[in-house]
Formats: sequence, C-alpha cells, structure tokens
Amino acid sequence: MAGLQVVWSIMSMVTLTPIFVSLFAIVFMASIGKSFGVRRLYVNLLVRIFEFGRQNIESVRLQQYANITRSDPEEEETLAKGDVGTESQENIDGTTVKANGNIPNGGSQHRLANGGDSSSHIVNGGNTVISRAESLILSPDVIDDTRSKSTDPHEEGGMREEGDGEDDETNSDGSEGDHEAMGFKLSNCLDYVKSGMEAIIEDDVTSRFLAEELKNWNLLTRTNRHYEFITWRLTGIWMIGFLIRYFILMPMRVLICFIGVVYCVIGFAIVGIIPTYRLRRTMNDMVFKHTFRMITRSISGLVRFHNPEYKPKNCGFCVANHTTPIDIAILSTDCIYSLIGQRHGGFLGVLQRALARASPHIWFERAEVKDRLFVAKRLKEHVSDPINPPILIFPEGTCINNTSVMQFKKGSFEVGGVIYPVAIKYDPRFGDAFWNSSRYSMMQYLFLMMTSWAIVCDVWYLPPMYREEGESAIDFANRVKSVIAKQGGLVDLVWDGQLKRMKPKKEWKEKQQEKFSKLLKGE
Repeated sequence: MAGLQVVWSIMSMVTLTPIFVSLFAIVFMASIGKSFGVRRLYVNLLVRIFEFGRQNIESVRLQQYANITRSDPEEEETLAKGDVGTESQENIDGTTVKANGNIPNGGSQHRLANGGDSSSHIVNGGNTVISRAESLILSPDVIDDTRSKSTDPHEEGGMREEGDGEDDETNSDGSEGDHEAMGFKLSNCLDYVKSGMEAIIEDDVTSRFLAEELKNWNLLTRTNRHYEFITWRLTGIWMIGFLIRYFILMPMRVLICFIGVVYCVIGFAIVGIIPTYRLRRTMNDMVFKHTFRMITRSISGLVRFHNPEYKPKNCGFCVANHTTPIDIAILSTDCIYSLIGQRHGGFLGVLQRALARASPHIWFERAEVKDRLFVAKRLKEHVSDPINPPILIFPEGTCINNTSVMQFKKGSFEVGGVIYPVAIKYDPRFGDAFWNSSRYSMMQYLFLMMTSWAIVCDVWYLPPMYREEGESAIDFANRVKSVIAKQGGLVDLVWDGQLKRMKPKKEWKEKQQEKFSKLLKGE
C-alpha cells in the first residue's frame, strides 16, 4: 500500500508540475502583454488541419457524385424523352439538379448549406431556395412614392438579376410606371406578397442573429453536417481534437479565467481604497489591462491590431461594432476605457461591480427612462474632463453575428466630442464568437467559448471623426457606421438591432399602410 502511494505521488509530481508551470507562464506573460508565439503556431496548425479535412470531404463528394451519375440505359432513355419528373437542370454552382428538387450527389446539398467548397460563393447565407433579386420595399426609411432605386448595386438587397422586373407592370416599390394614367391594378399587390414570402423564407434581419456560415468544416460538431464519420481519417482527427478541447484546453482555460476574475475583484477592491488620485489611476490602468489580458488568454484569443497611430485617446468616444461581450476584453488588452452598458447579473454583474469600484463606468437599466436622462448627463460630464479615459460604446445595442453592422443609436453622437471608430472582425473558422443572448445564457456561451479551438480576430483603429456643421446626429452615426462596415468587410444595414427582441415599430407599419392606401385610391 505504501508503495502505491509513493508511485502515485511520483506520478502526480511528474504530471502536475509541468501543468502548473505552464499555467503560471501563461498568466504571467498575459499580465505583461507578451507571448511566446505558441498561439500563432497553434492557429497555423489548425488551418492546415482544416484544409486537410476540406480535401477529404471534397474527395468523398466527388466519389459519391461519380457513382450516382452512372445512370442506367433506361434512365438515359427516359431523360431523352423529356420526362418532366426526371428532367435535370444546371445549378448555380455547376452541379446537376433534377426538376423535382432531388440533388444527384448525396452531399452536395450540405456543401451548399455550410460552404464546404472554399472556392464557392455562398448565396443568400447558404439558402438555395430563393435568391433575392431586389431590395426590400418594406424598409423603415422608404417613405416616398417615387420610382424605386433598387437597381443600384449598393442597395440592401444587392443588384437586380438580369431581366428581373424589366417587363413587369409594377416597380419594386409597388407603384406602376404609368400609375396616374392607368389607375390601380390588382398586380400592384404582387410586390408586397413577394416581399412577404421572401421575409418568411429568409429576411435580412433574423439571419443576422444566427451563426455565421462556414466555407470549411472546422471539426466542431456544432458547425458540421455529420462530417466526423465521412472518412476514417477525419474520424480520428475529430476524436483527438475532442479529447484535446474538452480534457486539456477547457480545464486550463477555466482555471485561467477564474484566476483573472479573482484578480479583477481583489485588484479593483484594493485600487478603490487608494486615496491618491494619480496612484489610483496608475494602478487602475495596470489592473484593468492585466484582467482583460488574462480573460482573453482563457479563450486562446489571438488579436491582431492595425493602425495603432489611431488608438483612442482621452476625452472621447470609442465606437465599435458588437459581436460578443468579449469585444470589451479584446479591445481592453491594448487600451484603457471607461465602459457603458446595460446592468447585468451573474458573471457579467460581478465584473461590472468590480470595475465600478476603481474607475468611472456607467451602467444603466435599458427600460427606465430616468436612466437614459442620467446616462446622457453622465456622458457629457465625462467627455468634458480631459483626463478621463475614452468611453467604449457599442451603438448597435445588441450582438450581431459578425456579418453586418446594424443601426447605430444616435445618443452618443449627440453629446459632441471626437469619435474614434474601431472595426472588429472575427475569424469564424476557429470558433463562433457571436453571442445569441436569446438562445444561450452567459454561462452556456462561456462554455462554448472554452470548448472552441480559439478566438481569432482583427481590430482596425480608424482615423478620428467629428460631427460636421449642419449634420444631424443620425447622419453622423450612419457615416461612422459605413466607415466601420467598409473596413471590416461587413454589410451595412439600416435595420434596428432591437428587432432581435421586439416587433417592428408601429410607425413603420403605418407608413407602408399609408403608401398602399394611395395605390388603392389611385393617387
């Protein structure tokens, strides 16, 4: 018995000592903002593995396609006779699709759904049922009855397809070309019906609150189409990756995150009782960066910052697109911010209360009007003091799935002062950073982050922007939004992100009802 205890103690020392040494090294290097380069090598290795998996999946698909396309002489004779039930046609990607909707190769539908072919273009977010040819007519900013400008390639829905609507009697906004002369026709309703059916299948708003489509499978079962059993090679790689993610990476990540949170709570509590302002500010900046660097390392975060000369400075607003609460940790590894946002409970609430003990942050209740007035007052007071750090704001007000930028709230653009735009773009191959708060709680989301391969993103600091003379706050917000969308390669949308939680505004419906009533009256 004593011999077994000795063996166990020796084995524990041999296995646990390297783990604790590695953990200490990770935490220490994170606190000083340095790295050994292991994460970059790890990410590059993952890219090679994903590419190997893509090649295996494509080879299996080609084999399946070759086997299925070897039709019998009877089937070929039937096709020659032009049987409607088996007539085939060419799909948008060159694959053969039967008229009754059957896809010849068993896996080609999956390839279109999740984009297994890296060279293929995913149309309409992977949905092959309908490809929208014109912009939505039920847009919140469409008020007039003039001819639609949907042929502009910069409109929401993109360019019109060749020949689409050229011979129709109605325009894309539901009005007729010769409306005044010809009067109302029943066909004027067809554009509304078409837009309604398109919205039921897949609209421009709800698709922004779903996980981003991938071109290649990243060996995660949450993003695959049962590819883990397509070949024995992929099965082996997937099983090894599962063991590494759940039994090696996740325990270490949880421990690092726990150390970061404990450091945050204790560190800011100590900073809050320091009487001297200058020393308190210096200590706050150090604890602030150390905390978020450790939290970022706990998810194997690899952040690439661009244009550091435009880094936000004191007495201003840092405005960025919003994908996840981790955006705060990502940006705070490189700069000190004052934070503003909705008051939360649970894990986020612990961090919010700890941060508020040492530096000026603004937390509010979204539903209370009094809080809105208080926030506006606090914002003006904050930016008027040149020694205060910049305020980090996400004007969308909710998380979007890293494919687009939605409507910016005008509040922070009315206060005045300099705006520092920042564009954030995550690489979805290594893990989906988007937080669908309607589906996952914060703890569930953190579990998904801890069991992903890594969180890799690019951050672009953009030149500071100022509100021009005579420019409204809404126009200024839209101008900043367009700059962020262009730099991050994101789609610029006019819709309010709060449609994720609530119904469209009543005035939007009334505008469309008024517009349609004019058609009925023949005005």
